[in-house]
Amino acid sequence: MKVKLFKNTTDFLNVVLDYLEAQEVLNGLMLGIVFRLSQSPTRRRNRPFLAVVEDGSELVGAAVMTPPRKMVLYSHWDDCQPVVKALQGAMAGRWTVPAVLGPANVADAWAKMWERENGRSPKPGMMQRVFELRQVQPLNLPPGTLRPANADDFERTVAWIQGFHQDANIQDDLESAELLARGKIQNGDLFVWENEVGEVVTMASKARPTRHGISVSLVYTPAELRGRGYATACVATLSQKLLNDGYQFCTLFTDLSNPVSNHIYEKIGYTAVADFHEYYFDDSVLKHE
Repeated sequence: MKVKLFKNTTDFLNVVLDYLEAQEVLNGLMLGIVFRLSQSPTRRRNRPFLAVVEDGSELVGAAVMTPPRKMVLYSHWDDCQPVVKALQGAMAGRWTVPAVLGPANVADAWAKMWERENGRSPKPGMMQRVFELRQVQPLNLPPGTLRPANADDFERTVAWIQGFHQDANIQDDLESAELLARGKIQNGDLFVWENEVGEVVTMASKARPTRHGISVSLVYTPAELRGRGYATACVATLSQKLLNDGYQFCTLFTDLSNPVSNHIYEKIGYTAVADFHEYYFDDSVLKHE
């Protein structure tokens, strides 16, 4: 078992792209992060960790981390303990891993090995499920319109991003929420749903495009407006727009502890692909990618 480390995203993608795209829905998060890094390498304050694991001539795992954020893991092996052990050995003394996220078997294997080495249990994060959509189901949606968020929506979407992070137990500050909202509005990535009287009631974002798919994220409706079908309308309409734009599929992550949102996405046409587990190895709660 051999670990190869890479200094730049181009070399990493040359080696790992076909391997990750064999399960592109599962690896949309990792691919999206790496594609984004490749487009803005000069803005990184900390060098990313980019690694693959080989068993002979076969690729059997990959890992990406942009410190101080969590590490994203993948292996197609059911028993991935050897992959995790090789990665941990390659990082020992050189890289600090504050948290991991990946398909359940890989994240669980990392957490179990960390527990054995440290004599205490890691802190479980959000148990998630990745969904895939290739066709939006016919639905009776409430009247309204999807539109890109604009500068007039800035303060509202900042507050909603903070609400989204609070619901997801993600620690973030006002400045980070403002930077995220501003960037997404400027890039045309953030969308809002206006109801029949022109009231902005829900937001959702497109994120992390890969070569064939794209993710829907930051779905948020304020508590007083929930239960009226606004999130369903926003996500369904945005998903159809993204398919119309040429993407073969959309993905999204859901919180397994929220059966309501999982049911909403299934009605739209999203189907469950796999569970993702998250573990923290200190007391902090770090930002999502």
